[in-house]
Amino acid sequence: LPDHETLLKYDPPTVTRVYAGDGRLMAEYASEQRVFVPVSAMPAKLILAFIATEDKNFFTHKGVDFVALLRASIGNIRNYLTNKRLHGASTITQQVAKNFLLTNEFSLTRKIKEAILSFRIERALSKERIMELYLNEIYLGRRSYGVAVAALNYFNKSLDELALHEMAYLAALPKGPNNYQLPNNFDAAMARRNWILGRMADEGFISDAELKNALSQPLKYYPRARTDFVDAKYYLEDVRKEAALKFGTDLVNEGGLSVHTTIESDLQNTLAMSLRQGLLAYDKRHGYRGPLVQIDASKIDINTQWNDILKELQQKKLSRISNPLKWDMAMILSMTDDKAEIGVRAYNNDNGDDIKGYIAIDTIRWARKSIADNKRSSKKIMKIADVFQVGDVVWVERQKDDDSLDTPHYILQQAPIVEGGAIAIDPHTGHVLAMSGGWDFEKNQFNRATQAMRQLGSAFKPFVYLAGLENGLTPISQILDAPFVLDQPDGKKWRPANFSKKFYGLSPLYLGVEKSRNLMTVRLAQFLGMDVIRDYAQKFNIQENMPLQLSMSLGAGESTLLNITSAYAMLVNGGKKIQPTFINRIQLRNGKTIYKHDLRECKKCDGMSPSSRTIPKLPDLRPQIASPQASYQTVTMLERVVEYGTGKHIRDLNIPLAGKTGTTNDSRDAWFIGFAPDLAVGIFVGFDTPIPLGHQTNGLQETGSSVAAPIFKEIMRGAFKGRNIVPFRVPNDIVFMRIDSDTNKLANEKSKRVIQQAFLRGDVTQIENNSIKHINNGDAPLGTSFSLEEEAQGLY
Repeated sequence: LPDHETLLKYDPPTVTRVYAGDGRLMAEYASEQRVFVPVSAMPAKLILAFIATEDKNFFTHKGVDFVALLRASIGNIRNYLTNKRLHGASTITQQVAKNFLLTNEFSLTRKIKEAILSFRIERALSKERIMELYLNEIYLGRRSYGVAVAALNYFNKSLDELALHEMAYLAALPKGPNNYQLPNNFDAAMARRNWILGRMADEGFISDAELKNALSQPLKYYPRARTDFVDAKYYLEDVRKEAALKFGTDLVNEGGLSVHTTIESDLQNTLAMSLRQGLLAYDKRHGYRGPLVQIDASKIDINTQWNDILKELQQKKLSRISNPLKWDMAMILSMTDDKAEIGVRAYNNDNGDDIKGYIAIDTIRWARKSIADNKRSSKKIMKIADVFQVGDVVWVERQKDDDSLDTPHYILQQAPIVEGGAIAIDPHTGHVLAMSGGWDFEKNQFNRATQAMRQLGSAFKPFVYLAGLENGLTPISQILDAPFVLDQPDGKKWRPANFSKKFYGLSPLYLGVEKSRNLMTVRLAQFLGMDVIRDYAQKFNIQENMPLQLSMSLGAGESTLLNITSAYAMLVNGGKKIQPTFINRIQLRNGKTIYKHDLRECKKCDGMSPSSRTIPKLPDLRPQIASPQASYQTVTMLERVVEYGTGKHIRDLNIPLAGKTGTTNDSRDAWFIGFAPDLAVGIFVGFDTPIPLGHQTNGLQETGSSVAAPIFKEIMRGAFKGRNIVPFRVPNDIVFMRIDSDTNKLANEKSKRVIQQAFLRGDVTQIENNSIKHINNGDAPLGTSFSLEEEAQGLY
């Protein structure tokens, strides 16, 4: 016989639950759907319902109910003679013995083992403990192990919310979950429920009034509410992987852990939707790729068969492919020059209702034919037939401002093939507050926010300038912006160029960031040494072992969106090292904390009154990896990027913002990384197999400014709705001075263009004496602009 004493250490597989930062349940991981609930926390009438049904003498027998066994034996003789189903007489204790220690084999040997083990279990465990094991282990259908999960799966309720008649229904399920499962077997379920209520009344467990009231209640099935109401599938997958990496898959799936994440639900929904809308906006600029399916209208009667065809396509799960926004599926039924009549089958429409509407030509002007290299046809849309044919099956979305009841208005949609990622981080704690890794998790689980290694482009430049500020330069130190040629080992010459293809002579350091000047950045990196730049890339966790090549200063190195965004977060937090995390705390089922991200101890917190006005001071354990002053100076230069440079499209939000665009060669990668004082956000857009992003409808090349910055803007717009706005924090030993931007000296009464710059207190004398350090590998006059043609003429 198996050792019955193993039940003394019973530790069942239970559901691991994942919670948002606000405490809302987001997801569950489990090999078996079970939530262990102590018997003392279960409703008394729920326990009595099972006793009345399964074992009315539970509290008096010693493991086997001999009276019930004799009654069952006599009944089974009669059943055997009449070819009816035989009945057992197993007590709840015997069921515990079978479920935990034996198999479901139907034999006399197993029944004898079951009886012996039941006697032993009764001697070793209390009746309450036996009942607790039984009610938490028993299988009740719908992947429900135990009564707690069954209550959720059948009625979307916790145990303490169940009505008496619902408790009776759960007690009906052990005899055969499939026979009485709602909503399929409703009549059998009702009959069994009512029989159990009658048994409870016969045993004196409920009054006649309670019986009458319970029998009158309708038995309704309420599907369990979705726990992933937050649009966070990429986020949750990273949480699962991180937890499994720390503690193993078995503990995550069976350990009943409570995983408290760092996610902010509202911000997550804003970020995920903003990313999708940004990808859609890019996709529409590059044309229409045609219908999902083209039905040959000459072979069928479109007007009578369109609904059946769409239903068949939905059943083939076509409607679930790359459709996270739950668009409707439609077929083009007829066309005039200015509109198309469509038959629409709504998302998840199982009723088969015929819905008709139309698409107006003004809503599809964007849908020029998509051609190679992310271009679109130059031919304008003049009539509906320029886009559609009768029989085309397409995605549509009902117009939000449509008040029409008879003929609804729809707009054409198509799933983008470009991909991207977005992430939001608390710069002070490293908490990842929101993250999305692509258009549709169901289509592709590859996470572009945490897994994609991509070239950073100009998004890396601020760290080159930070290195310059920490090595004796000031924001107005001048760097020569002029042609730069480097001989390479293969005999070729490397000639970096500015995006504008022009040269600007001596220019102040802050302008190199603001205007994203490649040539200034390369000269600064050469002056500092690439070993210095590599150190900054490493300590900000951007790239390990960066090659000592000058092209790396322009962002030729690869990193993830998570890493570069957390690096920017370290700029705005004053140069403090943070470790980004998706998990704040993990607890065992007994409440013991086995992991926490914040390792600080608060010795004065224990026993503190909630009404106390004393705020305990916690130690700051974050390493200082850059000076607060140089970090702040870099922040002010990145503010100018938003105010005057490549990020100026977001300045009308009227929020303190700073950031930097990034665009790699041939626009294969588009970035915008930026921050407010208490929130860092990063955006990446690009194709999974890197190809050029092409040109906008105005003919200009797609860049981080046109592709990524608008997504950043919408995320920040949503993030700060209703929130208090605070300015960037100024560290000690920073002074502000008025600078003449024409002369790059202290402003005076004759200055026409004046800017305010942040300087170290120790640099004031040098600035006043005009003796600051410059990087001038030539003698080009300030403000001179040179063209490539002039370079070819030998000017340099």
